[in-house]
Amino acid sequence: MADNFDKTRESEKAAAQENTARQFLTFTVGSEEYGVDIMTVREIKGWTETTRLPNAPEFMRGVMNLRGLIIPIFDLRTRLNQGATEATPKHVVIILAVGERNIGILVDAVSDILDVMSDAIKPAPTSDGKTEAAFIGGLISLESRMVVLLDVDHLFDTRQIDTVLTQAA
Repeated sequence: MADNFDKTRESEKAAAQENTARQFLTFTVGSEEYGVDIMTVREIKGWTETTRLPNAPEFMRGVMNLRGLIIPIFDLRTRLNQGATEATPKHVVIILAVGERNIGILVDAVSDILDVMSDAIKPAPTSDGKTEAAFIGGLISLESRMVVLLDVDHLFDTRQIDTVLTQAA
């Protein structure tokens, strides 16, 4: 009897762990709303011009010096194949930790911080093999809007970033 009780408690613990609360920083790019896990966010700052590097991918705007650290800045609109951002002082750079590196993403505006239970995150629908689908970590459906959660580890290949920065140095 005690064995059944222990199994029940363990399955209840597992279910509780699966449905944990998570937080996401949401932001807009064009008319779409995206989110990243709040634990990857290091800083949010206003847009400032970057230094363009030779042989960098099109979606890499350049680099900026952030308190002595060289941070590569990526145009998220370009990375998601939506054209280039015409950056203005109203645009925002979100500094993220991706692997062992800090990077910045250029977005239109920061929206909100969402508290979401894990079971409210829906998987992305399968696509026709488009690369962009690998960037999606899930979807959150709110009253009148949908938030696309980005998987930043897949969105930005740190090996490619390191190669570009090494070539430019």
